[in-house]
Amino acid sequence: MNLATKLAMNLENGDMLENYVKKILSSRVYELAQETPLTPAPLLSRRLGPQVFLKREDLQPVYSFKLRGAYNKISQLTDAQKAAGVITASAGNHAQGVAMASKQLGIKAIIVMGRNTPSIKVNAVKDRGAKVILHGDNYDEASIHAKLLCKEQGLTFIPPYDDAEVIAGQGTIGLEIVNQHNGPIDAIFIPVGGGGLLAGVAAYVKHLHPKTRIIGVEVEGSNCMDAALRAGKRVKLPLETLDLFADGVSVAQAGLLPFKIARKYVDEIVVVNIDEICAAIKDVFEDTRGVSEPAGALAIAGMKRYLADHPGLSSVVAIVSGANVNFDRLRHISERAEVGEAREAVLAVTIDEAQGSFLKFCRALGKRSITEFNYRYADATGAHIYVGLGVASKEDRLDVVENLQSKGYLVFDMTDNEAAKMHVRHMVGGHRMQASSELLYRFEFPERPGALLQFLAGLGADWNITLFHYRNHGAAWGRVLVGFDAKPSDGKKLQKYLQRIGYRFWPEHDNPAYKLFLE
Repeated sequence: MNLATKLAMNLENGDMLENYVKKILSSRVYELAQETPLTPAPLLSRRLGPQVFLKREDLQPVYSFKLRGAYNKISQLTDAQKAAGVITASAGNHAQGVAMASKQLGIKAIIVMGRNTPSIKVNAVKDRGAKVILHGDNYDEASIHAKLLCKEQGLTFIPPYDDAEVIAGQGTIGLEIVNQHNGPIDAIFIPVGGGGLLAGVAAYVKHLHPKTRIIGVEVEGSNCMDAALRAGKRVKLPLETLDLFADGVSVAQAGLLPFKIARKYVDEIVVVNIDEICAAIKDVFEDTRGVSEPAGALAIAGMKRYLADHPGLSSVVAIVSGANVNFDRLRHISERAEVGEAREAVLAVTIDEAQGSFLKFCRALGKRSITEFNYRYADATGAHIYVGLGVASKEDRLDVVENLQSKGYLVFDMTDNEAAKMHVRHMVGGHRMQASSELLYRFEFPERPGALLQFLAGLGADWNITLFHYRNHGAAWGRVLVGFDAKPSDGKKLQKYLQRIGYRFWPEHDNPAYKLFLE
């Protein structure tokens, strides 16, 4: 690369940051949004090492940072665009931001949401004066319908992340962090969906403090920015495997503008799992007494994982991006938090079916806290128990497994087994009839009125159901475990039948938790 080319590239990169910084400094977000506090997190600081600060975007009027970008975009529309009205598609936080911004400016707003959107979010949007149209069972279907209405009615579509004014609005968070923090910041951790927040904060902070590390955090199954940066171009994740737990960041493809900024100014992407997010929600609560949504605690989960591998940092910031979570969902989150913190191990252990075997097993565990213990007599050859144990760390969990195995116990570590934690732990106590053959599948379907009935109607009467477990977790997606009276040779025929229903599913008949406790 010659000197002229290098100079041209440097000029282009500098101009890009400078343009965004100018937009951020002239943003109109404070006509509606609030400057949120940057608060110390003493408990996380003591555990992790560096001084930890939390940027409290969950304290915005709509309990999410999304208000910033939505207002900045809508406030700068032309008079003709404002008179015609705006429209967007969203499952929650962006919808509330658009609704509140439009109400403040006296603009008609239409929000298209999936039919499975929790009522708490639908009602919050309606209460802020927007018209809600329920269409489809996911964001993509809602977005297609919103863009169709946009053309038909001459409305202006308000993008959730792939827009310069939206990015600039979110970038005011970076401005506030720099102004509020006393001294240098080693790293800022930012949740990533489509990338608007990541891009806005990166643009401002890197322009002023290029040594501050900008670290995006994504969840397994929705890591579209991580996939894009690795590939060197935007990629689209398959919808059938897209994570639905952290719905606020459940995006299949990163925005074009955010990607252009991220590939130059984001230092790293950390990818975490659901259990780590649940543990982070608990961490936020213990330090602030605030309850964040899964996407809202995502940056904290990534920060914890990153700091475990990068000791020696002095001061870090994590953005708590939102708090729009259904109360019913907290039951599921609390169940998973201990596992995510590596403070609980979930094990399947085979012990002798004999008097004194329980006592012997407990003595082998020592003075450990038992968080769960499930057992039911099966036969005289051995007893399978589902047990939860308090542990100090992942390494401690592995030591427990090794110790039990050294004492002659057959142990399966199910700590990362989704079907075991979601379904089997609530079903321990029965086996299928020995004369029958069974195939087991785990399903996800949109959680809306009539969805379970529609699911059962889709199953029909062509296959005999031998097992069924459904449990409402207060989320937008229902989770079901179903057994069918079918032989392994029927597998292809059955899966073709199940595909017609249109719901995501995974085979689970080889899952060790099923084989030990339910087969």
